[in-house]
Amino acid sequence: MKVAYLANQFPSAVEPYVSAEIEELRRRGLEVIAGSALRANKDESGVATEGSAGIVILQPFRAVLLMRALWLCLRHWSRIADLLRRIALQGKESPAQRIKALLHTWLGAYYALRLEGRGIEHIHIHHGYFGSWIGMVAARLLNLGFSMTLHGSDLLLHRAYLDTKLKNCRCCLTVSEFNRRYILEHYPGLEAEKVVVTRLGVEVSEISRGSNFGFERSAHHEGSNFTILAVGRLHVVKDHAFLVRACAQLRARGMRFACSLAGEGPERHRLESLINHYRLDDHVTLLGHVPREQMDAVYARADVVVLTSRSEGIPLVLMEAMALGKVVLAPAITGIPELVLAGKSGFLYEPGSLGDLVARLLFIHSMMRAHPHHDSNILSAANQLDWIRYGANVQVRSNYNRTRNLKSFGDLFMQRIASSPGSIRHENSVLQQI
Repeated sequence: MKVAYLANQFPSAVEPYVSAEIEELRRRGLEVIAGSALRANKDESGVATEGSAGIVILQPFRAVLLMRALWLCLRHWSRIADLLRRIALQGKESPAQRIKALLHTWLGAYYALRLEGRGIEHIHIHHGYFGSWIGMVAARLLNLGFSMTLHGSDLLLHRAYLDTKLKNCRCCLTVSEFNRRYILEHYPGLEAEKVVVTRLGVEVSEISRGSNFGFERSAHHEGSNFTILAVGRLHVVKDHAFLVRACAQLRARGMRFACSLAGEGPERHRLESLINHYRLDDHVTLLGHVPREQMDAVYARADVVVLTSRSEGIPLVLMEAMALGKVVLAPAITGIPELVLAGKSGFLYEPGSLGDLVARLLFIHSMMRAHPHHDSNILSAANQLDWIRYGANVQVRSNYNRTRNLKSFGDLFMQRIASSPGSIRHENSVLQQI
């Protein structure tokens, strides 16, 4: 079976699960043609080029193919007529969103032409953004089925035309039980069996299984720096500015701390200005992009790993930190409480509450600077942190193990997609129709 797998951008260093899923399907014997709706970024593996590893990159566009794509839409008007009616006459989308959807319909025909003649039998789209409309239109024009994976922002913040995408997809995979409940509650006409949870995961080394989680607490004595780490792209949805403002309050309360932000992105200049405004240059450091092979060392120096995102699926950053037995603090949003069990595998704070974030950081700091030899109550607090670190590792090892969850994804894909009658073709054209 040949499958086209379309991502917004491929390859992408911040979305390693896309490459992992493609490789898992290939291990199952499927021929997968990866696709990128945007021009691929340069990462550690270099620049993805057209034809490398079977990648189809839509940009830059070819004028001749764009004209052919427009003709394809006109020639097979009946196949996409209901989609065009949805764009023009139905729903509450803004005029700008409707114009974008028309352009994405054109790009869907363009993608169909790029796949034509390759023997594709199914299209899978990762994320519910504009790429999912492109993939859906291509599937319509090629008379194929399509499926998609939803994460967080593509479901909660940027869900234009998601009702149509969900109605027409063969199967919707999503990364958390929260997402599944949200979909079924907000799209009541959707068949429940169409929406399936497939968890993400991280590599869990055997070394961490026997680690002495957290027993370095004796180093956190009175007057020592409390080290805070945030990892993620410097993007407005990650809201690192929220953490910088929390750091300003921590300094005002006299705490000695150091906060590092690992990642790069469009918010860097704004964050630099904010750090300067609060005079936190001696406390907050922007590390920029940190290569994957150096991240374990960055995590090792952190007392607590903090997430301040406004919207998420279930972040790999938290999984990575928890797998190493680090204390994590995150907002109680979306599927995060499924990963971070409050008081058992980490800490949660009230979303949007700067006061609660600061209070939680102060609380964790007080537990970490304990001297168990002097006070039985402090000993109890320190032991609690050790159990939380251990619980974090166990939670990831049991439920967010990358190898195990990729196998589950592959099993599901083979059952729902590859084994469907419509995906099996026969050399005899008459038998194909039967």
